Amino acid sequence: MSRVARVPILLLWLVFGLALILVPWSDVWDINYFLYQYPALGLIVKNPFVRGAISGLGFMNVLLSLEAFRHRTTAVTGRT
Repeated sequence: MSRVARVPILLLWLVFGLALILVPWSDVWDINYFLYQYPALGLIVKNPFVRGAISGLGFMNVLLSLEAFRHRTTAVTGRT
């Protein structure tokens, strides 16, 4: 993958991971359309263990995107 295309994709992964970390603990998570339509869903979604699991996925996403930033692509060697 070219460096020009790689940087925006990695930044998108980083932002998505940060959103997964922060959103489950914000008011956006507690007050949304789906909880009004399906009240039983609130028992699952508002559980702290579910919120922690989703934040854990976000944390892993951030770590993997930072690790991908750190690794450089190897240059393609020409045929000899």
